[in-house]
Amino acid sequence: MMSDNIWQDDLVRLRAVEPADWQHFFEWNQDSYFERTLDETHPFKSQAAVQKWAADQAVAEPKGDDYRWVIESLAGEFAGTINTHHCDRRNGTFEYGVAIRREHWRKGYATEAIRLVLRYFFDDLGYQKVNVHIYDFNAGSVELHRRLGFREEGRLRRMGYAEGSYFDWIVMGMTREEYDQGSGGPGRAG
Repeated sequence: MMSDNIWQDDLVRLRAVEPADWQHFFEWNQDSYFERTLDETHPFKSQAAVQKWAADQAVAEPKGDDYRWVIESLAGEFAGTINTHHCDRRNGTFEYGVAIRREHWRKGYATEAIRLVLRYFFDDLGYQKVNVHIYDFNAGSVELHRRLGFREEGRLRRMGYAEGSYFDWIVMGMTREEYDQGSGGPGRAG
């Protein structure tokens, strides 16, 4: 059953970054495997730098419709983040990135977080198209997006580099109509 809170579903809630989240981000940044799955591998930051970043994020005003949410379990566990970017109101298109801490993989958290963001952008803000870029080695994310109703639209060759190898980005997208017809939209089961 869906909550009355538009930022919560059966497994997760989305919320703003709080200054106290710095420790979660600091621990997460120590996970080299996870870092290599991101758009770039970031050098380590000091605790003070991560504390400042989290404090800055907590009070930052959004730029247009670019948002960053913390994904947490209903028990209050920090599970990951989801952020929207390249939001273009004129053309009604946006992109997002989602990252889940490894100990929370395969629990349905990414699925619900994505559905919450899609519902907000399609139903409340009136966007008409969403795109995601996924490294070709991330088969789990490709499959997740297929299950949500995304379609593969293309491939950008050699867009990422990690551990001495180049990787392609798989571009996947979903239109408003596909959202309405599929598992992400108003008619979704559950």
